[in-house]
Amino acid sequence: MNSVQLVGRLVRDPEVRYTNGDNQIAVARFTVACNRKYKKDGEQDVDFISCIAFGKTSEFIERYFQKGNSIGLNGRIQTGSYTNKDGQKVYTTDVFVESVEFVGSKNETNNDTKKNDDFMNIPDSIDEELPFN
Repeated sequence: MNSVQLVGRLVRDPEVRYTNGDNQIAVARFTVACNRKYKKDGEQDVDFISCIAFGKTSEFIERYFQKGNSIGLNGRIQTGSYTNKDGQKVYTTDVFVESVEFVGSKNETNNDTKKNDDFMNIPDSIDEELPFN
């Protein structure tokens, strides 16, 4: 079984592009820094893992995550290769993301640069007027 679970921080803002054609699909590429379990010489070792997400998952990541945010994800490892412009074969390893979740604090994910504008703010003073208290 090919299954991966990661928890880490985004190294930079996700890069989202759209495929060509009639049915455009969002593709997000990003890197997650994951601490290793054990320290080496008293210092934390970190792995930088390349990740790719597609479709709605990609759009969700673009909207709610940015550099430095903690992220939890599930996916699978996929390897590949290509020949670069110098004629050398380059091997790749990426995590293809199937689902993501928030793992940081509420303040971390609820910042002003990426916020959900679909909900209106309800003042605290009208609590007694709401029908679902």
